[in-house]
Amino acid sequence: MEQNDTELLDAAERLALLLAEGGMQRTTARVMTALLYSQEETMTAGTLCERLQISSGAVSGAVKQLIQIGIIERVPAPGSRRDHYRFRKHAWATMMGNQNAVIDIMEQAASEGLRLAGTKSPAGRRLHAMHDFYAFMQREFTPLIEKWREQYDAENP
Repeated sequence: MEQNDTELLDAAERLALLLAEGGMQRTTARVMTALLYSQEETMTAGTLCERLQISSGAVSGAVKQLIQIGIIERVPAPGSRRDHYRFRKHAWATMMGNQNAVIDIMEQAASEGLRLAGTKSPAGRRLHAMHDFYAFMQREFTPLIEKWREQYDAENP
């Protein structure tokens, strides 16, 4: 293994640790960063197991989660019977776009709370601020992600 490869693996592990400290499951973070920092276009579950020294069950669970949040995808590999995984195009925008569902849930919860608490109560004032924040995020977030996608695609045909 070349020094650059070792340095990439170390950088991947450092990022995985930070992501785990931020709340992501450690194995999921390690699989994600292994794919991110890999010099290969795709990786198999077996390669991930070997590289990360983790079980196939751990890789399977991490891959499933990363597919669900839109960061990676399963891709065919000609001549191989194994599943290959890679980062999706617009992975980061897709992941952030998925946050819109959370934003929508929070805005709806604030609306319901406002209806129940009224606007004049202490709870109502807090819920009003929450509602305004999430309504703003909902209006601004989606166009921002779309603008990024358009710009990225124009620069990376």
